[in-house]
Amino acid sequence: MRRRGLTVLFGALLLLVLAWQATVVKVPYVEMGPGPTYDTLGTDTGKPGGHPIISVDGAEATRSKGQLRMTTVSVQPDMTLLDAMIGWWQKDRAVVPRELIYPPDRTQQQVDEDNARDFQQSQTSAETVALRKLGYPVQVTVAEVTAGFPAEGKLQKDDVIKSVDGTAVDSPDKLTELVRAKPAGTSHQIEIVRAGQTSTVEVATKAGDDGNPRIGIQAGTSQPHPFKLTIQLDRIGGPSAGLMFTLGIIDTIKPEDLTGGMIIAGTGTIDDAGAVGPIGGIPQKLVAAKAAGAKVFLTPAANCGEAMDNPQPGLPLIKVNNIDDALTALDTLRAGRTPTLCSR
Repeated sequence: MRRRGLTVLFGALLLLVLAWQATVVKVPYVEMGPGPTYDTLGTDTGKPGGHPIISVDGAEATRSKGQLRMTTVSVQPDMTLLDAMIGWWQKDRAVVPRELIYPPDRTQQQVDEDNARDFQQSQTSAETVALRKLGYPVQVTVAEVTAGFPAEGKLQKDDVIKSVDGTAVDSPDKLTELVRAKPAGTSHQIEIVRAGQTSTVEVATKAGDDGNPRIGIQAGTSQPHPFKLTIQLDRIGGPSAGLMFTLGIIDTIKPEDLTGGMIIAGTGTIDDAGAVGPIGGIPQKLVAAKAAGAKVFLTPAANCGEAMDNPQPGLPLIKVNNIDDALTALDTLRAGRTPTLCSR
């Protein structure tokens, strides 16, 4: 009996030690869970008093009856074995290897800084796309003239480049494409606006160090509009709010209520051309959207498969390839019809 008692006591002590270890030993995993959602038409409630997430100065901001909610994912970076075990059992959580979120060659601070830059870029692209949809097109400008190239003496800083050989220029990439379409030494007719006056100048090309034809400028962009836009939302990182910011800006400036009085949730990156790209954490974002009372979820087309594998009851998944798809879907919803949904 004494030996059996010692065995039981030793087993109990061992179990206690293992249980204690499970609460203190760190494991190389992180947990992804549903994060907070933010109405881009509302205020940042995370700060005392709150302030509009999207504000406009110089124009009247419109008010909508519904909401445009961006969704987020919460990440728990430091996990114990017990944390991981609990996370594995929770359906709305995902426990993934730490290196998927924090690559071995990047510190957590560096990853956070990258996410902050991506978030800022998402705002910039959202503003570019939204303003274009509101009737303020992107203008390609001359940011700098390179000495020793044909543009010197013909083009000036801040000239707006309207077309090359009769083809409209709406982006720096388009300008490069048109200049490189013909061999070095070819002359091009370039339509410009300088100090409000439109004229056409003839500029030849010269081979650069890489052998490609160049006229010798650094191109920039501008997008003149008679008001100032400001996006203020702290504690968020990554590029996935681009789509919802774009819609939020359009709804804030445009008299028409895009929401039709509904709570619209969604996610997706956006580039300057208006293309909507995929994001991570779609299962957790769907849970967050459902909890926020969303009636539909704007889903990047590339995320449709994963979203359909992790559905939330009563939350239709609207397929979105670009900003036009999103705007068309909202028009369709307001008309009482069903927009294009994700499908296999």
